[in-house]
Amino acid sequence: MTEVGDAKRGGMFRSLSNRNARLFFAGLLFSNIGSWLQLTATSILLYRLTGSSVDLGVNAALQFLPTLILGAWAGAISDRFDRRRTTVITQSLMAMQAIVLGVCDVTGIINVRMVFVLTGLLGLISAIDNPSRRGLVTELVPAHEIGNAMSLNTAVMTGSRIFGPALAAMLVGPLGTGWLFIINGISYAFMLYGITGLRKSEMFTPEPRPAGGTPVRDGIRFVRTHQRLFPLFVVFTVVSTFAFNYGVSLPKLADLKWGNAEYYGWILAMTSVGSLIGALSTARLQLTTYTWVASAALILGVANIGMAIAPNVWVAFVWAVPLGAGGAAMIAGANSIITQEAPPDMRGRMLALTAVAFLGSTPIGGPITGWVADYVSVSWSLAYGGMITLLSAAFMFAWIWVKDIERD
Repeated sequence: MTEVGDAKRGGMFRSLSNRNARLFFAGLLFSNIGSWLQLTATSILLYRLTGSSVDLGVNAALQFLPTLILGAWAGAISDRFDRRRTTVITQSLMAMQAIVLGVCDVTGIINVRMVFVLTGLLGLISAIDNPSRRGLVTELVPAHEIGNAMSLNTAVMTGSRIFGPALAAMLVGPLGTGWLFIINGISYAFMLYGITGLRKSEMFTPEPRPAGGTPVRDGIRFVRTHQRLFPLFVVFTVVSTFAFNYGVSLPKLADLKWGNAEYYGWILAMTSVGSLIGALSTARLQLTTYTWVASAALILGVANIGMAIAPNVWVAFVWAVPLGAGGAAMIAGANSIITQEAPPDMRGRMLALTAVAFLGSTPIGGPITGWVADYVSVSWSLAYGGMITLLSAAFMFAWIWVKDIERD
């Protein structure tokens, strides 16, 4: 039977036929539940300390600014060095950061400046971790299953968000935010077990990039001169900058418009249900198309506006599902296309550039969104991103129509 035939037979979860993929994704799921506990608890803690969406935006900027500055170089590191070893180091450091943050909170010495410093440290570690950890996914399966594995990676990342924020909403009252940080630190043990337990003999590791040269400029040049990837990167970057700042907008929306700041965790959980649907819908595709990504962006834009004008939390719950589905389908679809278009020795740099576009744009979009929420309207802090996303989707549909790229 051919590789394509095997892929079709496996369906939506076909890459899980590989033992290494099962082990890695199981560890990733449990660890990311903890990560979403921390992310949700950090927003709750900062909003409790300051009541300011601007501070939430600044914190988001500090977390993702290192990715914006260092992301491309981190991709070069991913292509040059052993991704498994690099990921073990970064995941261990992230566990230590969570425990330190939790201890500071539990002992009562926490303050805004301390949160900002520790968030910046987490951002620095994450900038190196992101391309190596995601690049490691491409080594778990044969080449024809990479697109499916990347979509399942998105599904696991977003699926964990169903449980993490909901658990945070349930546990923050009886435990407090500090213990949620400590629980996240402990949860990294699952990820470390999943990485160290991989069988090298069953991995599909490419030859590392040779030392020297101009790896960062080579990666940027590859994207800039690629007729199909460059417009995709432009749309992905614009949408990522303005349409994914949930941690900035939703706490204040939940407090001022829907009556309870703790609804934030539940809204994020419902968004994650949609995200899981969007990621798995992408995983089932044998070939991810540019039209799929444009359609997902369209859904995301409409849902952003719908969430912004939701009159109560129950209507917000309804809009949260397409909000998550559109966002995850766009992310998974773009990642699938990019990893399949890129040569094996450049995948780390391509994944790093998508991280720069998706996460590194937050230092720009996060503070802007926080300013809009505090000084214009909390509803507009979501709606303006939705409108920009609709314009981006329209551009991508027009580009597809003009270039007729789906014919290739």
